[in-house]
Amino acid sequence: MIGYVTVGTNDLDKAGKFYDALFAELGAKRLMDNERMVGWSTAEDQPLVLAIKPQDGNKATVGNGVMVSLAAPSAALVDKLHAKALSLGGADEGAPGDRGDGFYGAYFRDLDGNKYCAFCNI
Repeated sequence: MIGYVTVGTNDLDKAGKFYDALFAELGAKRLMDNERMVGWSTAEDQPLVLAIKPQDGNKATVGNGVMVSLAAPSAALVDKLHAKALSLGGADEGAPGDRGDGFYGAYFRDLDGNKYCAFCNI
């Protein structure tokens, strides 16, 4: 159902490097790259995550209540994604752990403050 998700950035080069390294852990690669946006996916027919400079030319800001969730096949990969995001300069928003009802998640913010959850069902 989801075609793509965009997150704003004020530094496309830094965002590109952050996401290249982070999304490689999920087997994703760049499928779109231009002067305004960079997009990653695991395949051409799968949803994309795009880091994008705002169309209106104003500074990118973080949406209150907006979060992108990254599905992982295992708790070990959730742990790895969280650690990778932090090692790349991201901020911790909640250490990996069982959140109840079989949901295992970890929360972090990217370099622009966009919030992510890496999760799996255990």
